[in-house]
Amino acid sequence: MSKTEDFLTSKQEEKIVEAIRIAEQNTSGEIRVHIEEKSEKPPIERATEVFNTLKMYETEARNGVLFYINVSGNQFAIIGDEGINKVVPTDFWESTKEIVLTNFALKKNKKGLVKGIRKAGKQLKKYFPYQADDTNELSNEISKG
Repeated sequence: MSKTEDFLTSKQEEKIVEAIRIAEQNTSGEIRVHIEEKSEKPPIERATEVFNTLKMYETEARNGVLFYINVSGNQFAIIGDEGINKVVPTDFWESTKEIVLTNFALKKNKKGLVKGIRKAGKQLKKYFPYQADDTNELSNEISKG
């Protein structure tokens, strides 16, 4: 088994996808999680590449959010699209990042991601509330690289 597969069980992955679905019920924002074995690039740089590869910029309000995990490097990044970055304070993602990293340090990977996703959903609701005609613009499934 690879480290990527060790990071979360399939049951834990289902819980994360469910957390994304629930978080997105309150916001038009779109949340994705990407897990990969390793990358030599700094986490923010690699997260930006993955964001673009997944075409997360294709949301109408440019309000996609990516949780990026480099398993071997014990690295995590959270980034939002330009629609989010234009309206939120600079430290907008810091508290979410801290929740995730604190749980990762305790080897509670699923718990960290679920809590982080819930927090991101709550934060996004303030700036991008759910609209009656909202559609799920991005897959909720975890992508792997």
